[in-house]
Amino acid sequence: MLHRVRSAVAHLVSSGGPPGSGSSVLPTPASPNPIAHPVAPRSPPAGAERGTRASGGAVENRGSFSRPTFLQLSPRGLRRAEDHAGRVVQSPPDTGRRLPWRTGYAEVINAGKSRHNEDQACCEVVYVESRQARMGGPGKSISDQDEHMAREQRNQYAVGGCCALVAVYLLGKMYVANAGDSRAIIVRNGDIIPMSREFTPETERQRLQLLGFLKPELLGNEFTHLEFPRRVQPKELGQRMLYRDQSMTGWAYKKIELQDLRFPLVCGEGKKARVMATIGVTRGLGDHNLKVSSSTLPVKPFLSCFPEVQVYDLTQYEHCPDDVLILGTDGLWDVSSDKDVADTVDKVLSSFEPNDPSRYTALAQTLVLGARGISREQGWRLPNNKMGSGDDISVFVIPLGGAGSYT
Repeated sequence: MLHRVRSAVAHLVSSGGPPGSGSSVLPTPASPNPIAHPVAPRSPPAGAERGTRASGGAVENRGSFSRPTFLQLSPRGLRRAEDHAGRVVQSPPDTGRRLPWRTGYAEVINAGKSRHNEDQACCEVVYVESRQARMGGPGKSISDQDEHMAREQRNQYAVGGCCALVAVYLLGKMYVANAGDSRAIIVRNGDIIPMSREFTPETERQRLQLLGFLKPELLGNEFTHLEFPRRVQPKELGQRMLYRDQSMTGWAYKKIELQDLRFPLVCGEGKKARVMATIGVTRGLGDHNLKVSSSTLPVKPFLSCFPEVQVYDLTQYEHCPDDVLILGTDGLWDVSSDKDVADTVDKVLSSFEPNDPSRYTALAQTLVLGARGISREQGWRLPNNKMGSGDDISVFVIPLGGAGSYT
């Protein structure tokens, strides 16, 4: 099965859609081992879409735009999905086959920051076919795919990268692997159980600084691994200023030296935090060709493809139909706290009968609508008049018990 997991991740990041995107075949809810994993690839720049020649001689456009097959979008529906002004929320249709376990899904395109929806999602059922599967699970699958992308980028000059959030159910346990700034939480009986964390320059500051300290050649003569409260000015040479390095969680004073005038390896705060003034996510796939602006310094050595994997044992608890796993891209979490999401779970699911098959899709739609907000003259706004999310938003809602159980 792990080979199939690697294959699913590979298809998502290399072709922009799930395996068999030209087929109407969907997994059946009766199958025992589904996978649900949203993957958020960044769109390639204009002119970067290149075709590769398949073994049969046909040209395959691996950079062509697509949406998840399970949305079953018509050509007209696809055009609506790409409307940055209307930002219509898309979900699988009520008719036809449903996602495994009655999983709910909803997505919406960004407000115009890129041409296409940068998120991509896949939900599959796979089976264990061999006892000789390689060890490592979803974490190994993601790192294997990063190596595959490196080969493609060398051979075809494919550019770009993506975050990855993968949930795999196997033998009574849910494995959640995250590399990037998407996140997952479990809401169980009203309690919130984090199943991942964001990987940003702020959360991984010490790892980045340690690498810069051990391998100063990666910084060239342009960056310093030290962090200061603000950019050091030449007139401050010889003065004392607060700083911190890879071993410090607090601050101390040091005398400013000439090399301290270099740009800090980690700069900015919150969503504006950057590594080498270039990228705001520190784990993910791809970006092997990414360089610092106006420089030849590569950024990839500071970016890790290895996900953090958390395991949740479903056999340890008696789950009810209102217990769910929420997978969301950063477009959701930028404007919604864990408590906001948990409150929405309680509000929406309590308004449906436990055996209603549409309740989880309705929840996913409500979460996406709540993060998107309403279009006003000042842009997309939340009910409290704060800015709504202008990013792409994708949400999976996976029930952990009741009518949507896995057995």
